[in-house]
Amino acid sequence: MEQQLPGVYTTKRKDGSVYYRASLTYRNKHISLGSYDNPQDAHEAYMLASSLLENTHMTLNSYQDDSVLPFSKWVSLLNFRDNAIYFATPIYIRPRFFYYYFSLSEFFIFDLEDLFYYSSRKISRRGGHYFVADYGMQVNIMSRYGIKNYAVAGRDYRFINGNDQDLRYENIEIINRYNGVQAVTQNGLTRYQVKIHVRGNINVGTYDSETEAAIAYNKAVDLLKKAGVSKAYTPNYMEGMSAGAYADLYNTVKISPKILHYRCE
Repeated sequence: MEQQLPGVYTTKRKDGSVYYRASLTYRNKHISLGSYDNPQDAHEAYMLASSLLENTHMTLNSYQDDSVLPFSKWVSLLNFRDNAIYFATPIYIRPRFFYYYFSLSEFFIFDLEDLFYYSSRKISRRGGHYFVADYGMQVNIMSRYGIKNYAVAGRDYRFINGNDQDLRYENIEIINRYNGVQAVTQNGLTRYQVKIHVRGNINVGTYDSETEAAIAYNKAVDLLKKAGVSKAYTPNYMEGMSAGAYADLYNTVKISPKILHYRCE
């Protein structure tokens, strides 16, 4: 690569067209700042990044939408300046937690114990859902906190402080952990109602324990499959339960006759 303006390198794509890369070295760390169509923008990116790293008066609030540096790079550089550690992902560390930024107003708050996970995985957004690439698979990050894809806020889980951007473990309360299971309270007594969807919701039953309800859902899934229902249900995984204990509950749990005698039309 041919260097010209400070921090700017000329390089070529596979088709032979020329573009310009900007980069700098700070605290013995070489940092790529991005690719640009002209050397002036690449040099401006280099100069701006240098200012961010040296000028402690510049903050996230100093960012402008027309900046030659993307917001994610701005966050990474400020974290490197203030916390002496560089992340390729837009993370800014605080003493007991860290921010993962998408914009000034869009961010998640995570516990420090999640720092390694998100510093090595970029969060992508699609249709209001947030994913990371994990071993070649797209994983909904909410599942990391026990929030399933079908879960409904307020019914299946809640954020204790009311902030749905705060994904610290202490702020997440899982109300309903299992597929098809919903806690219901009547006369001060909590029981667990199970429903399963075929063409509409069918009541499977109401049970004294969450575990019994989860297994009832699994049994309903098995019965519907035997009846010819081809829908792809996700059975509940009973962590820590022995095969024998599972079988005992499975065999004794009662299921609604609507499921027992269901026939596909």
